[in-house]
Amino acid sequence: MINIRRRSERGHTNLGWLDSYHTFSFGDYLDPDNMGFHKLRVINEDTVKGGGGFGSHPHRDMEIVTYVLEGALEHKDSIGNGSVIRKGDVQRMSAGTGIIHSEYNHSESLPVHFLQIWILPREKGIKPSYEQLSVDATRVKGKLGLIATGGIGKKIGVLHLNQDVDIYLSSLEKGQQVKHTTEADHHVWVQATRGSLILNGKNLEQGDGASISNGQNIEISTNDSAELLLFDME
Repeated sequence: MINIRRRSERGHTNLGWLDSYHTFSFGDYLDPDNMGFHKLRVINEDTVKGGGGFGSHPHRDMEIVTYVLEGALEHKDSIGNGSVIRKGDVQRMSAGTGIIHSEYNHSESLPVHFLQIWILPREKGIKPSYEQLSVDATRVKGKLGLIATGGIGKKIGVLHLNQDVDIYLSSLEKGQQVKHTTEADHHVWVQATRGSLILNGKNLEQGDGASISNGQNIEISTNDSAELLLFDME
């Protein structure tokens, strides 16, 4: 079964400096029917104006993944990390026993557009940690490239999650197609991050998401150019 969460159905918060769309319940937006999907708790699509950002604030026991779509995001945290996450970069922060961080637009004039994703952890109370990855475009062009995993063992060029979730990124041009086969007990979420997709015959626009369960074979293509994130969860 495929259930589509249209972008127009999402929650919306506009604070002037921040324009945010919430796929699932978040902050003042409460939707009892959309509290998350299995281990996925938050998918926020945020646009922060130049000079704006989130001041220092705490997190605990959450896997937080940030993917920058346009612009650059400046990150600082209480475990000594300070970095700039640019277009195409992915960040993973395991909050564990507790971490304080800030996120600001690196530019004073241009907006930064990014997805922030929260995943429930496999194990609570771990030591906080941080990773950042610049995705090689050739790994995801016309294919599903693994960018984060909760699998056992370290993989080069992949972020490591404290949860049984694999995250794939794919960039497609007209005529290209990717396929993904899931186990019967797995659950998949597809998020259209750019352009329009065709998911098993169903159209998805930028900002749309779709859940797939019960071990279906998944085929994704586009009639133009598009990009997507795919989450495969046990």
